[in-house]
Amino acid sequence: MTSDKSILIKNIYYMLSYAFRVLQQSNYEEIAAEDFENVQDLLAAILSKGIAQQLKQGLFREYSLKADDLPLMRGKISVTGTIRHRLRRQPLLACEYDELSENNTFNQILKTTFHILLRQPTVRPEHKTALKKARPFFDGVDLIDPTAIPWSTLRYRRNNQSYKMLINLCYFVLDGLLLTTEKGDYKLASFLKDDHMSTLYEKFVLEYYRYHHPELRPCAAQITWILGEKKGAHAGGEEEYACDDLAISFLPKMQTDITLRHNDKTLIIDTKYYTHTMQTHTQYDSRTLHSHNLYQIFTYVKNYDVTNTGNVSGMLLYAKTDEAVTPDFDYLMSGNRISVKTLDLNTSFEDIQVKLDKVVEEWGG
Repeated sequence: MTSDKSILIKNIYYMLSYAFRVLQQSNYEEIAAEDFENVQDLLAAILSKGIAQQLKQGLFREYSLKADDLPLMRGKISVTGTIRHRLRRQPLLACEYDELSENNTFNQILKTTFHILLRQPTVRPEHKTALKKARPFFDGVDLIDPTAIPWSTLRYRRNNQSYKMLINLCYFVLDGLLLTTEKGDYKLASFLKDDHMSTLYEKFVLEYYRYHHPELRPCAAQITWILGEKKGAHAGGEEEYACDDLAISFLPKMQTDITLRHNDKTLIIDTKYYTHTMQTHTQYDSRTLHSHNLYQIFTYVKNYDVTNTGNVSGMLLYAKTDEAVTPDFDYLMSGNRISVKTLDLNTSFEDIQVKLDKVVEEWGG
């Protein structure tokens, strides 16, 4: 993105506040009024507020299997261990039992994250102080190797639902910023990796429309491939065949980022967060749109518009970079409108809102 990241850092907070609605609650108002020089300080400020709020509700506890030698029976007896004690004439029972514990993966992730943030010089003293206040409540919680966290296996239930935003913030820190030094120590990068910013950008745009334009029923819809059925022989002797289930299973999923609907009109938006919005052809000294992006949105639109009504439009919405060429194009392709637009994340958030609302106005939703 652009070299001046101070405004962009503040916009990351606004993007997070849409992606995680809990940040729009009153206890986060102070953060909205602050100015941040770097993303580490921003995430530390949000995390300190979130952990403080979680501590008021109590840390999540779950049952874990314990094994211990006890004078009285608890849980179930381990026969092998108990016999061993008998042979040694020890009045102990080898027991296995479930115990509610705060020392679980969720709390280990929280402790590991604020432990690393506390060691970063880019985090301001007041935010470090706020994080340090949580330390005593995590005394019985172990630190965890940040590179071995099973992010994809984490599951949220009623009793740990409040952790969802906190764990996502930790994911941004531990997976999106964390670097390992030559000495094996950890330090944080100056900015989130592109794939994490891409995910946040996509989630932000979807949630923005859900919040401000619910009448358009914004969602991340999945599109079904238009596949032919067997119709017999044509005059030329050729035949059309329906795809069997196995063949269909090999087709990639067409998962939209954002789908908006108004009456009989549909707009499919695909968000893109790249270092370069245009591809360069050095041989011809020219720049063009990323061909695979254009093919993708065209495929989405044509498979959604089954009867070729022309009422389905597509848009590639790039996050603006500091490149001289900024895509702002509209095309009519096989009867459907395909647009390529940019959204400047390095401007005031009010301007970002105006641009997102303008997308809806120009589409006619």
